[in-house]
Amino acid sequence: MILTATGDADRPYLAARFVTGPQLSDPAEAERRLADWFGDIAPEHARALEEIVGRFPHAKSILAGIAEASPYLFDLVRFDAARTLRLLQCDPDSHVAALIGNAVAEVAAASAEADVMSSLRRMKSEAALMIALCDIGGVWPVMHVTKALTDIAITSVQCAIRFLLMQEAARGRLLPPTPDHPEEGTGLIVLAMGKMGAGELNYSSDIDLIVFYDLETAVLAEGLDPTPFFVKVAQGLPRLLQQRTGDGYVFRVDLRLRPDPASTPVAVSTAAALHYYEREGRTWERAAMIKALPCAGDLKAGNDLLTEIAPFVWRKHLDFAALTDIHDMKRQMQTYRGQSEISVEDHNVKVGRGGIREIEFFAQTQQLIAGGRHPELRTRPTLVTLDVLAAGNWITGEARDELTSAYTFLRRVEHRLQMLADEQTHSLPADAEAVERFARFFGYNSRDDFAKDLLAHLNCVQSHYGRLFEGDPSAETAPDINYGAGPEDQRLIDHLLNLGFKKPRLAAETVQRWVAGEYRVFKVDATRQAFQEFVPELIRGLSRAEEPDDAVLAFDRFLQALQRGGRLISLLSQNKELVALVALVLGAAPRLSDMLARQPQIMDGLIDPRFFGAMPDQNELSARLAATLADANSYEEFLDRLRLFGQESLFLIGTRILSGTVSAREAGIAFADVAEGIAHTVHGLVMDQFAEQHGRIPEQETAIVAMGKLGSREMTASSDLDLILIYDFDHENPDSNGAKPLHGSQYFARLTQRLISAFTTRTNYGVLYEIDMRLRPSGRAGPLASRIDAFAEYQQHEAWTWEHMALTRARVISSSPEFKAKIEAVIREVLTRRRETRIIANDVLEMRRAIAEEKGENDIWDLKYAAGGMIDIEFIAQYLQLIHAADKPDILNVSTVQVLANAATLGILSQSDADTLRRAARLYHDLTQILRLCVSAKFNPETAGEDLLRVLTRAGDAPDFSALEAHVRETQTSVREVFLKLVEAAG
Repeated sequence: MILTATGDADRPYLAARFVTGPQLSDPAEAERRLADWFGDIAPEHARALEEIVGRFPHAKSILAGIAEASPYLFDLVRFDAARTLRLLQCDPDSHVAALIGNAVAEVAAASAEADVMSSLRRMKSEAALMIALCDIGGVWPVMHVTKALTDIAITSVQCAIRFLLMQEAARGRLLPPTPDHPEEGTGLIVLAMGKMGAGELNYSSDIDLIVFYDLETAVLAEGLDPTPFFVKVAQGLPRLLQQRTGDGYVFRVDLRLRPDPASTPVAVSTAAALHYYEREGRTWERAAMIKALPCAGDLKAGNDLLTEIAPFVWRKHLDFAALTDIHDMKRQMQTYRGQSEISVEDHNVKVGRGGIREIEFFAQTQQLIAGGRHPELRTRPTLVTLDVLAAGNWITGEARDELTSAYTFLRRVEHRLQMLADEQTHSLPADAEAVERFARFFGYNSRDDFAKDLLAHLNCVQSHYGRLFEGDPSAETAPDINYGAGPEDQRLIDHLLNLGFKKPRLAAETVQRWVAGEYRVFKVDATRQAFQEFVPELIRGLSRAEEPDDAVLAFDRFLQALQRGGRLISLLSQNKELVALVALVLGAAPRLSDMLARQPQIMDGLIDPRFFGAMPDQNELSARLAATLADANSYEEFLDRLRLFGQESLFLIGTRILSGTVSAREAGIAFADVAEGIAHTVHGLVMDQFAEQHGRIPEQETAIVAMGKLGSREMTASSDLDLILIYDFDHENPDSNGAKPLHGSQYFARLTQRLISAFTTRTNYGVLYEIDMRLRPSGRAGPLASRIDAFAEYQQHEAWTWEHMALTRARVISSSPEFKAKIEAVIREVLTRRRETRIIANDVLEMRRAIAEEKGENDIWDLKYAAGGMIDIEFIAQYLQLIHAADKPDILNVSTVQVLANAATLGILSQSDADTLRRAARLYHDLTQILRLCVSAKFNPETAGEDLLRVLTRAGDAPDFSALEAHVRETQTSVREVFLKLVEAAG
């Protein structure tokens, strides 16, 4: 049956309501894709669809735009032509209700978990396509879209909980008062948090849930322990909803907003929760509870719990500590200059400056401040809250209207971004050409037209948000603290003790020297005066370090080393965010701190306006390196300048990591680009210098092959360079033609030694990189350099499995194009050789066990070696390449994450496992970049400083460190399960 629009019996209902659509970048290609699809489906469906797109131009532009720009939506469109036709002919409002009703009925009748999973996934995929059509076509306003998404999510959670409890009732473990609705009266509470609680889910949103249970209400079989019972039910939720099957998934589930998630099970008793919130609850948890909604389970018990928690959330009197916490939350959102820059390319419309989070925080902050005394402010949806704030004259009507307009615009941008690939992303593309394509998919004629509206909204939000926090009380310092008074002043000593200094007298003595202007940099009165102005801010920043006393000494060394610092001191005095950044570097990152103290001139890079811009690519880095070396007069000066360039680059990239203005992936690539540029330069420099003494061999070729983290472009600040040198020459004329000729292999062995020396010799500017050449053929027992035919012979006939695994990340980084192609052909031939799966699997398992015995695998913060850590993921990627590349060579890639994506695309790895591993790899990379900068020994959360924990928490996208720790544990468990399933089962 075809649903029709009122008053016109032959017009499809939804298609007739479209009022807008995308602008195409390549209409001919989009038309071709649609035509190809029409040619593949049943003729009657093709005819019906052709009639619709022929009669309704917006329907045609929407389908063509999806075909051109959104692989995810186009897959949904193509998956079931009858479904697509049905949606174009439906009434969307009644169709959502019908989808929900059908799913509820099917789950109620289901006897197997697989049937429940299938039913919920079919509901979600059909709803996802229909909601996208309504959004793109302008049928529904954006908040109607978010409500429909939320309704689907709530139904999914309710169905899952009901099925899980019905199973328990059937086993006699649960005695529900109402058998058809076993959740009622059971004391099991599922709270929807965040956007789900507010009815504001985004298109590819995770759902944040907290599961509680009331010990007094629980209706369990006699003698049954409630905790394991309800934990088991809570664990079933993610399994039913987020596990990928042939029908896809429903929602990704996040249970980490519960009290102290690192130490508590996934279901928490209400008594324990109330005790926690009363004694330990943080301001961010108060803010989170504003949006809490009982969405499944025992709804009455859920509402009762919210009533009991209300005094924690809605305080009658605002204490100053809470106000300070609110300001701290604000600063943690936008800590450093790079995050305050409003841009178009690569801008994060959720957490970036002027983004969605600022609007939400603008509303929530005022709810926390006044909601205890003004119950009307206790609302969940953001736009409703803005209306209430305006009605009560907390904000102006103009502010409400402008923020509402910005919020709806940015949410539409967010949704359109997520429609591209069904990824939980909020960042616009990083280059203008990609933004141009996105803008057209969003309905704009050009990137510039889109940018004009985007920037207007971002700047408007930033303006309102900034005004809200004028007069931050925590930015003020007690007026009676004299930082120049020295260690005899008890007020200063007490103040430093309160800030966390363990040696306050030593710190006071050091600061006294600063204020007195004893160092060379303070000879100019203006510089000394400017410095004195930001001493209080500096001391507060240093006090948040892991070791505040060490941070003060590091800054002291930095000041002593400064020759001319007037411009720098002046900038610091005018920019508290830059002071905070310097304090963070000195306090949280010993590696960078020592570098800064030894060579304060590298600080100049922080002042460069380009510092917080896009990361330089290889061409820009090469140009900068060439400029650095342009007028070097000797080999030694070349090496010194190379070291200075390398350390300045490392310092700037590391500082970007700490400040949160570059992703771990971007940082890994940037570190690798710097190392690659330096390696290429050193290669040429050493070759030329070596040739001056020993000449050259006819037709000689040399290549540096990067292995390990440099090969995969996943380097950290502490990465060594794993290198292999491969060479070739005219075998008929093996002698060099210089003043001190050398013969064949001896020539290249000596050349390699010279190359290693150029990297590792310590000069006034330290060491370039530590070099590891153990991955060469035969390891330490083999020659330093390998001739290409010997290298090929060894890899084909003698290399162990672990050497072939390492070869998957081999990348030629310095060579002539012709020789590079030869080496790559050898590597590809080796990797695409057919192998016995069982033998490779057993070798991988044996290596993993050996590493566990040597390194241990029980420390979850040893992110590389922990069970389920990065080694497991890398071994999976390498194992899959070795056993499948013979038949599917497209799996090959030096990047671990890309290999996993390739494996999923080729059908080698399930989408569910690929998602688990890729998300884990990104998490580990994010955290590892921080830890390599900030920790020289093992990381211990118990002794880590506030700054380091905060930076790690932000890098892991967690609300607090406890949630991050829980996330790491859960991630490692999931990765280890995949590792054993894939490798152990094949061994």
